[in-house]
Amino acid sequence: MDPAVEWRVHGVSVEGYRHRRSGTPCQDAWLSREFGPPEAPVTVLAVADGAGSRSRSDEGSALAVRLAAAGFARRAAERPRTAAGVRSALREAFLDVRDEFLRRTGPDAKEFATTLTVVVLAPDWIGHLSVGDGFVVLRAGTVDGVPQFHLLPQPDAASEYSNETVFLTSAEAERSVRTACVRDPGVDGVLLSTDGLAQLALSWADGRPQQPKPSFVAAMLRSLDSPGEDPEEDERALAVLLRSDQLTAVNADDKTLLRAVRR
Repeated sequence: MDPAVEWRVHGVSVEGYRHRRSGTPCQDAWLSREFGPPEAPVTVLAVADGAGSRSRSDEGSALAVRLAAAGFARRAAERPRTAAGVRSALREAFLDVRDEFLRRTGPDAKEFATTLTVVVLAPDWIGHLSVGDGFVVLRAGTVDGVPQFHLLPQPDAASEYSNETVFLTSAEAERSVRTACVRDPGVDGVLLSTDGLAQLALSWADGRPQQPKPSFVAAMLRSLDSPGEDPEEDERALAVLLRSDQLTAVNADDKTLLRAVRR
């Protein structure tokens, strides 16, 4: 990858229909952080989805992305060079984040339960770590002029026979976490989301996501490739879309969309 590459980043979280109706705060959160020298910047992207059944999950998701932005930046600053080194750094960052999350939330940690999905955009690699049901899609290359999209591997379920979501606070979180290292200079777009957009962005079979839906992902990244003159208006328009009846009919949960495209 080009060490000098810069990324345009935009994220938005909106409360789902059920939460709007009940006045419940949005339990999703996102955060991005750029650090390092201008000639070799690193960007950390994080999204989190608080457990709807837990009383303080909105606080948990916000805490998780804050800790992730700092913790993964710290590990990425060590500049791992090999794929194995990247995956090891990602796992160490996850353990750092999880330990600090549990320390801060104390005996009530389960009330802060949240998923966590992180992408690290480094000069010569892209790292991915996820626990729970968030997902990441990369845009890389074209075939006959058509952009190609790739779904990164998702974490395992709580068990082979369970659809239960694993959270940062779950006992099985450490063994369920999934990491990946991508070395492809053709990657020019990244989309992270919580499960509120999974039915819209991904195709499914046997209860598992199989691949991205090109039309949806392409539209979401294309609008960031060519943003309007008024960023605030672009954000309002995206929030309106995510709250629309059309999308709510597919999934009424909170929705988060975090995107990054090469400038």
